[in-house]
Amino acid sequence: MRSWAGKTYWLVGASEGLGRSVAEVMSRSGCKLILSARSEDRLHELADALPGEARALAMVPSEVEAMCNINFTGMARVLSHVVPSMVERDAGHIVITGSLSGYRGLPGAMGYAASKAGTMVLAECLQCDLRRTGVDVQLINPGYIRTRQTDKNEFTMPFIMEPEQAARIFFEHMNTSKFQKSYPAVFSWLFRGGNFLPDWLYYRIWG
Repeated sequence: MRSWAGKTYWLVGASEGLGRSVAEVMSRSGCKLILSARSEDRLHELADALPGEARALAMVPSEVEAMCNINFTGMARVLSHVVPSMVERDAGHIVITGSLSGYRGLPGAMGYAASKAGTMVLAECLQCDLRRTGVDVQLINPGYIRTRQTDKNEFTMPFIMEPEQAARIFFEHMNTSKFQKSYPAVFSWLFRGGNFLPDWLYYRIWG
């Protein structure tokens, strides 16, 4: 179990859904939080509502490249600010949010799935580079979570989770020393298993 009191975490994508719920869980655990997302109003509203110390730092991506800029480029930009100092003091904790959709290409998910695949590989690279240092790296890949964005989906979303439920699992993994967590477990097997299918069969099923 990690000690959270007095530690500062920069939480990107905090204004809605899973990110917002994770912020609430972490704040109750004693963390100081820096909150980033596109919606500045929502960030300030969240910062004011949290029980612990928190401040908002809005991110303003271009509209055309918003998805990739937030999920991948934005994350890489944040890491470039914090990783060198973590390595220098030989201490830190990096938690990257991937997605079950990042395991392999899916129809209608070009921006999201591709950007999440990038974040997942970046996390794996960091784990390779930092595993013998005092900097812990973790990758967490959730499935469908009920948010304003998923409410727009017109397809069935199996095993969909409420943000609070997903955040509890997310934070529980942050308290372990394990690198990767994909959930819900049964649903994750479907996506992870796709990596073992030959191309002709995978695209016949998903294409």
